[in-house]
Amino acid sequence: MKKFMSAVLVSTLSTTMVMADPVDDTLILNEEITLVTRTAAPAHMADAVDEIMSGWLFRGTETRAMQMDDFDNPGMIFVEKGEDLWNTAEGSEGKSCASCHNDSDSMAGVRPVYPKYNEAAGEVRTLEMQVNDCRENRMGAEPWKYTGGDMTNMTALLASVSRGLPVNVAIDGPAQSTWEAGKELYYTRTGQLELACASCHEDNYGNMIRADHLSQGQINGFPTYRLKNTKLNSVHARFKGCVRDTRAETFKPGSDEFIALELYVASRGNGLSVEGPSVRN
Repeated sequence: MKKFMSAVLVSTLSTTMVMADPVDDTLILNEEITLVTRTAAPAHMADAVDEIMSGWLFRGTETRAMQMDDFDNPGMIFVEKGEDLWNTAEGSEGKSCASCHNDSDSMAGVRPVYPKYNEAAGEVRTLEMQVNDCRENRMGAEPWKYTGGDMTNMTALLASVSRGLPVNVAIDGPAQSTWEAGKELYYTRTGQLELACASCHEDNYGNMIRADHLSQGQINGFPTYRLKNTKLNSVHARFKGCVRDTRAETFKPGSDEFIALELYVASRGNGLSVEGPSVRN
């Protein structure tokens, strides 16, 4: 029965797909900064796709326009909240982020290289992990919930000051084993629908599935404001939703599995510009 239902569901998905190519458009932020939304695939992606494309190219005209102007981008409200957090002293040390790093602009260049291997900790860390490390060990403050509002607002701020810079995630050396684990997850079919990340974002990007336009699933735009739920969404929250949609048991945000998957997926976008906070459906 399970195999029968899987076949029926996959067949249903297949029959609702209609071709809808990404648009030929240029993302110019605030009429000042031209962002790279399509470029040659990085070397480690050569056997999968020739070109990598931002999810921005797969959105409608109005949605794309919202991201092009900070006054229209609803995600920028959360960036402002992140800025307030940046300057708020907390914890037993009475420090804020600004106490060590000065203005948030000083963090330009950080978002593009995360996740990254932390030699002192001996692990690959996401930006959320590094934020909580600073909170606990430098500020003496309580860690934030991994996908909570404060954390997502802070990562939106850190992404915003790097917009226009190319994603450049390292996947060699001590990070390689984590990257390999993430790659395996990306291609592993799960759930009652027996779908992998690659089923939608590699094999079927450019297709319409019901009312949604499938992109390559790039995460250079995260955190992203989704019109669907009218809030800012983090990478691991999106991963959780995707796995759930395959009718599978999902992993927890901040789990080893999602950390590995984030490293792998981020590396698929090496060369695209950081866009966060982006606007998506």
